[in-house]
Amino acid sequence: MRWRSPIRGPWLTSMFALPLLVGLPVVAFTGLLDRLAYGREQAIPAADAVGGLQLPWVDWPVSPAWLFRLTEGLHVGLGIVLVPLVLAKLWSVIPKLFTAPERNPVKLLERLSLVLLVGSILFLIVTGLLNVQYDYVFGFSFYDGHYAAAWVFLASFALHVVTKLPTMVRSLRSRSLRAELATPLADTRPEPAHPLVAPDPDPPTMSRRGAIALVGGGMLFVAALTVGQFTDQLRSTALLLPRGRTTAPDSTERGGPNDFPVNRTFVASGIAPAAVGSAWTLTLTGGAAPVVLDRAALAALPQHTAELPLACVEGWSTSQVWTGVRLTDLARAAGVTDPVTAEVRSVEVGSPFSRSLLNRAQTLSPDSLLALRVNGADLSPDHGYPARLIVPALPGVHNTKWVATIGFSRAAVR
Repeated sequence: MRWRSPIRGPWLTSMFALPLLVGLPVVAFTGLLDRLAYGREQAIPAADAVGGLQLPWVDWPVSPAWLFRLTEGLHVGLGIVLVPLVLAKLWSVIPKLFTAPERNPVKLLERLSLVLLVGSILFLIVTGLLNVQYDYVFGFSFYDGHYAAAWVFLASFALHVVTKLPTMVRSLRSRSLRAELATPLADTRPEPAHPLVAPDPDPPTMSRRGAIALVGGGMLFVAALTVGQFTDQLRSTALLLPRGRTTAPDSTERGGPNDFPVNRTFVASGIAPAAVGSAWTLTLTGGAAPVVLDRAALAALPQHTAELPLACVEGWSTSQVWTGVRLTDLARAAGVTDPVTAEVRSVEVGSPFSRSLLNRAQTLSPDSLLALRVNGADLSPDHGYPARLIVPALPGVHNTKWVATIGFSRAAVR
């Protein structure tokens, strides 16, 4: 196979690699933080499948309230924005993937790191984009497949950086960026002889500055289609938003208090309407005896209002004004004065996310609520009516909807 582009070479490859050297570690690090936010205690599906790769359990903080929104937004948003740059970088080195490596340990190690790096990053991109679109065509847990591949990526990325960083630095110093950006198509010439440089190149159809502009423009275009997933004011521009730009069932409710993204709908939960109807009650445990409250009794308790974000692993996030009963007030009502943990269970059964286990900080935060209302109106069924959990900095799926029981405990979870 012949590769004849006259602009391909170590300098252009290094130009594409430089921002990836910064951006990809940010994507990886925020992904690991998101994994910590989910926690083993949060019953991630098939969490034991990754065995020794499991991160240690930590108490995820509740402050700042937008922490998970930031880490998940960076992980998904920056990951998507970097896709054009990753593809450009792969295009720039593709001739090397089709040549046999030299038979010495260093070159073989370099080739191994390259193969693992390319394979893992393509796997992460594809599974990540499919997850954003809720399209689980693969026959394995996204959480654990994506997580295991991330460790392969981190190891191969570190090895690749160690072996190629000196080459990248030399290549960047070999040509002037300012000069290249001033070079028109007519004056574009191949780089000096190198395994990435075509020995018999075709006439140029694009300058190096054109290639850089094309990739940069692609990244800006993708960013424009993505940023609305994290910004309520720009949601109408989020053409990639998996659940659409409105969740209202008809035009009369669009722009209303409950018109913001929803992951799992009431219909999808399979809950019988009667289970969350007028006969619904909340059971509080942990004290001397269970305490049962209906919605009217909850509404009669002191109400607290807080503006809190809701952020989901698929990448979208939103900030809404929630009103409900503080978990600390519910703990006192249950007869537990100093809870260490709280276990919240949903009316829904059979879902891996129908339960949430809160640590001490999450339980005691003054903004941790059993919400009854949002933006001044009762919750809609899709958003968890008659009551849902909302906790600062907690991943969206763990803000349990259609709450049935809350169990408070003075013992830490081990």
